[in-house]
Amino acid sequence: MPNTTVITLTFAGYIVVMLLIGLVGYRRTDDLSDYLLGGRQLGRWVTALSAEASDMSGWLLLGLPGYAYLSGLEAGWIALGLLAGTYLNWKLVASRLRQYTQLAGDALTLPEFFEQRFADHSRLLRVVAALLVLLFFTFYTSSGLVASGKLFEAVFGIEYRSAIVAGALVVVAYTFFGGFLAVSWTDLVQGWLMLIALVAVPVAVLESRGGLESSIATLREHNAALLDPFSTAGGEPLSLVAIVSLLGWGLGYFGQPHILARFMAIRRVQDLAAARAIAVTWVSITLIAAVLVGVTAVGYLATPLAGADSEKVFMEMVSVLFHPLVAGVCLAAILAAIMSTADSQLLVASAALSEDFYRAFLRPQAGAAELVWMGRLAVLGLAAVAISLAMDPDNRVLDLVAYAWAGFGAAFGPTVLLSLYWGRMNRFGALAGMLVGGITVMVWKQLEAGPFGLFDLYELIPGFVLSTTAILVFSLLTPPPAARIRQQFENLYG
Repeated sequence: MPNTTVITLTFAGYIVVMLLIGLVGYRRTDDLSDYLLGGRQLGRWVTALSAEASDMSGWLLLGLPGYAYLSGLEAGWIALGLLAGTYLNWKLVASRLRQYTQLAGDALTLPEFFEQRFADHSRLLRVVAALLVLLFFTFYTSSGLVASGKLFEAVFGIEYRSAIVAGALVVVAYTFFGGFLAVSWTDLVQGWLMLIALVAVPVAVLESRGGLESSIATLREHNAALLDPFSTAGGEPLSLVAIVSLLGWGLGYFGQPHILARFMAIRRVQDLAAARAIAVTWVSITLIAAVLVGVTAVGYLATPLAGADSEKVFMEMVSVLFHPLVAGVCLAAILAAIMSTADSQLLVASAALSEDFYRAFLRPQAGAAELVWMGRLAVLGLAAVAISLAMDPDNRVLDLVAYAWAGFGAAFGPTVLLSLYWGRMNRFGALAGMLVGGITVMVWKQLEAGPFGLFDLYELIPGFVLSTTAILVFSLLTPPPAARIRQQFENLYG
């Protein structure tokens, strides 16, 4: 790694800026709506970059480049699936969810929206949804802490477990005080930093190698299979199951609570079209750049990376390409990516505890200040659990993200989509969809490869399909929603 003194100063300056933003957010937070959704006052730029920065996380600078480094353009299938999923999520979900959550009792969380949308007086929908949020966000947040551990270990030589705690303390500090406003404003800064750093690396490599043609020739000499998106790194044809699994990542977008929260928080529905254009442009550039970081690194590093170390490819490339000051900024982008997701996950998970359990069941009469502080204490508790899960240094960022992404996508994705587009859907269908989707992901993950590689299929895909089927079947086999709920749906969507 380059000069650690310069990098340390760069990191310190970056962290100070993030904490100052958290302080401003603290001064602007008066009640739980402010703390969890920023009072629904986000502008288009903050909404767009906050949604995407919190979406991509450390895996964009660690997991995806590492996968591309080992597998070549095969990684492009993930990027294509995620780009399609991003666009469809903004197009199909954003506007309707923003409208419906405000109409449905000004719902602040996804579990509360489900309860209000289906008039579930048993409150079972809310409890199950909140439990799923806590379960899968525990794994998701721990993936960010694993990424921070690898970053601090590689840059500063800090022991892995100590690095985990150090990274967590930074994220928890400004999330604890500033809430949603601090998280969203920091995401705006972090989104720009991530984009600039990702683009800088492949551009620098192309320049040093004498252009695109020369780079392609070098890669072809090293391993021509890496340039073929339809083959593995070993030269075997990529199976249909593998391609579908990689593309299937895009299905996960419809059920990610930390992304959907940005749709719920935008100031005006009319701003969503512009926000969508910003978001899709940012995602297109960063995904392409992340794949190029991994591919162009092949044959460039003096010591090849193997296994879990492949996820350090961005860090290694930065260290050999740039001056320590520039390298420090680029490495801070990894911290930015980690923080932009971990803070959002902690905040949504804390909402599940403070809003969906504490206020809903224990203290319905709790005042605004009490609820905000309950949310802050929930952030501390959830961070502690995530830290304990992240302590294994053999954890892979991409594996943890893949599991949590599949869990949310299968449990909530079909439920969100159909709740916004099908007036006949009822609470029985919603409950069945969440349970079937979540359980399918957990069970499928444990199955060994079956005939034709069936169980090699990414667990999100069978989970999404079976969840959708369960919603349709259970909704049609049980009584339709109350007339008031059906009329509310018709009034909103026609």
